[in-house]
Amino acid sequence: MLEKVILDEDSIRRALTRIAHEIVERNHGCDGIVFIGLHTRGVPLARRIATNIKGFEQTEIPVGFLDISLYRDDLPFLGVQPLPRPTDIPTDITGKCVILVDDVLYTGRSIRAAMDAVIDFGRPRSIQLVVLVDRGHREMPIRADYVGKNMPTSRDEEVEVRLKETDGRDEVVIVKGAGERQFIGRE
Repeated sequence: MLEKVILDEDSIRRALTRIAHEIVERNHGCDGIVFIGLHTRGVPLARRIATNIKGFEQTEIPVGFLDISLYRDDLPFLGVQPLPRPTDIPTDITGKCVILVDDVLYTGRSIRAAMDAVIDFGRPRSIQLVVLVDRGHREMPIRADYVGKNMPTSRDEEVEVRLKETDGRDEVVIVKGAGERQFIGRE
């Protein structure tokens, strides 16, 4: 299988910095914002964006993490048991702007599951979505509010996000010839 790097470490850093500025601008500041990263790679991405915002706004934004595995609608079709991971929502989200953070947006099913999970924790004023890569092929009417890179792909390609916190290096690659694979907790 062939890999092609579409985002390197510097490109990821620049994308997350741009997204941090877009979030503050769109929300007219940082008041009432809560980041919730989706396991696995959405969690470090949420933390990095919050750190960027703290750097130029001097405001600490709460960052939580969410396990969506039990909310997925494809578990019966995959025939696998999910491995639950911890969820930690650090503050009451009722009336807040919840910003979900994930690495790759594909079919939209993971984000639908995440929204269902968030609603179990309270009634946010709004839910926004950050993704590092939007690869297309939506099956749900879901779109990201903030995108690091739009990368149209074919279904026989896989987008792999590798982050220092989880994989030892920062890069996003397209793996050609990977075939259509299914992952619990990933799109």
